[in-house]
Amino acid sequence: MTTVDPLAGSCPVPLAETERVLLGHGSGGQLSADLIAGVLVPALGSAAPPGALEDAAVVPVDGVDVVLSTDAYVVSPLFFPGGDIGALAVHGTVNDLAMRAAVPVALSVAYVVEEGFPLADLRRVAASVGEAARAVGVPVVTGDTKVVGRGAADGLFVVTTGVGRRLAGAAPSATGAAPGDAVLLSGPIGSHGTTILCAREGLGFEADIRSDTQPLHRLVQAMVDAGGDAVHALRDPTRGGIASALNEIAASSGVGIEIDEQALPVPAAVHAACEILGLDPAQVANEGCLVAFVAPREADAVLAAMRARPEGRSAVRIGTVHRDEPGRVVVRTAVGSRRVLDMLVGEQLPRIC
Repeated sequence: MTTVDPLAGSCPVPLAETERVLLGHGSGGQLSADLIAGVLVPALGSAAPPGALEDAAVVPVDGVDVVLSTDAYVVSPLFFPGGDIGALAVHGTVNDLAMRAAVPVALSVAYVVEEGFPLADLRRVAASVGEAARAVGVPVVTGDTKVVGRGAADGLFVVTTGVGRRLAGAAPSATGAAPGDAVLLSGPIGSHGTTILCAREGLGFEADIRSDTQPLHRLVQAMVDAGGDAVHALRDPTRGGIASALNEIAASSGVGIEIDEQALPVPAAVHAACEILGLDPAQVANEGCLVAFVAPREADAVLAAMRARPEGRSAVRIGTVHRDEPGRVVVRTAVGSRRVLDMLVGEQLPRIC
């Protein structure tokens, strides 16, 4: 549809598309943030969560800090190198709890299954959920199953909710990053998103790249044991990659962040795939690493504790928090220049988690 601007003669002016949901609204980037802030949260009114939006919510119950998180998984393909939708659902929810320093206590799992979906694949996914939950040490205590008509679910969707108990002496929050904090990254970036894309499109990198999906709660436990309340903020950089995670923390905490580009660990195969596809590894999804903001006095101790765990053996310090340019993330490049690291705007890789 077009309209005519009377000041421009007969030149047609396209109307902006503002009233439909786009794939980009699920990217984990700027469009996702706009959808949440402009549509979903305002609809809650007084029931909206206070403060910054987090990976999980802390709900005080009789003096105990209970942590609650819920998520839906719609990854395509359902099975990929390094994992599948079942393990991903368990790990993702456990990790969201861990970003608030919570030990998982219980999970619920719901399956939305399309008519005609192979029972063998459903058994395989259900077995993966059970195996992942046992490895984490958390029971699946309740759930639900719905079957929808052909074409209504693209095979299978999995919805999980997790309940956790927050570790004593720790209260990491998206609002907690402070000037002087060290920015720590637990491992290589970009593996999950590039794995999904390569598996989906048959790009030939599958033999060299595997999803990094794994639970991170034991790593967080080690970090809290080493640093206590010096662990100010935690975020697992899933959709939108570390670019979105860093920008969200910078905005919520009102601080600036400077990252050393050379310190970012990008596997060679991931770097090659991103080069060919024109992707920025910093904006590619991850499912098995975290970004931590730690007070300088405990940064070395926390980094050492991370490296002592298998999930954090490649942990590195990638940057620093400062007072300048609040809300902005800047990358210091190999040649000494500085560039702004923006949040992903549109849809880079649909259906990745």
